[in-house]
Amino acid sequence: MVFLQAALNGDRQHPAVPKTAEEIAEDAKAAIDAGAHSVHVHAFDDYGKETLYSIPYARVLKAIRQLCPGVPISLTTSATIEPDPIKRLTIIQGWTEFPDLVTINQGEEGIIELGEWLISRGVEIEAGLLTVEDAWKFVSSPICNKCRRVLIEPLDIDPKLALLHAAEMEKIIVNSGIVLDQVHHGYDIACWTVNKRAIDRGHGIRTGLEDIAVLPNGIPAKSNAQLVLTAMSIINGEIS
Repeated sequence: MVFLQAALNGDRQHPAVPKTAEEIAEDAKAAIDAGAHSVHVHAFDDYGKETLYSIPYARVLKAIRQLCPGVPISLTTSATIEPDPIKRLTIIQGWTEFPDLVTINQGEEGIIELGEWLISRGVEIEAGLLTVEDAWKFVSSPICNKCRRVLIEPLDIDPKLALLHAAEMEKIIVNSGIVLDQVHHGYDIACWTVNKRAIDRGHGIRTGLEDIAVLPNGIPAKSNAQLVLTAMSIINGEIS
């Protein structure tokens, strides 16, 4: 079985991006019904701005768990939301409701301390590698073997460059003896290219409006569920 995670929102500007706790939960259920095994989400405050604070996150987690019991939920900890590493750690230490997993981007300042604290609270880590430099940092990190999985997520919009960097990051991880599960995705149209390579190599994939807003033929996607259904068709060999 190919693991498939749906990244539902983030900072994507799209009419179908869910922002309230209720919208996110309903979208999560639609994605799971379409074939996703896990969801990755960002929370928003009452003004529609991404936030790491406890109350909005708790609302999202409770809403998803009510509609999707047992589904693993991944939250972001991105420095794009709170760039000050000390303030970010303090905010996250104030969480009252904990997710199953979080993504922690390896190129960000203070990420080791954040990761270790979350692990101590029983939260699993998805280590985000956005660049080749991130991959090198990760393999020398004290938490590299404490994580649940590695996310190979090259930032390149050009599909050829995205494939090149995904392959290079994968090689660094494998040659370092790290045997964690890998989940691969790219951004915008490169996402599908990176997904297809990952499936061929036996890795998991991620899709959803945070990463990609068009179908493989370039037609705009209507929803996260449609993107998940498309990814499932690729996994099942119905789309080449």
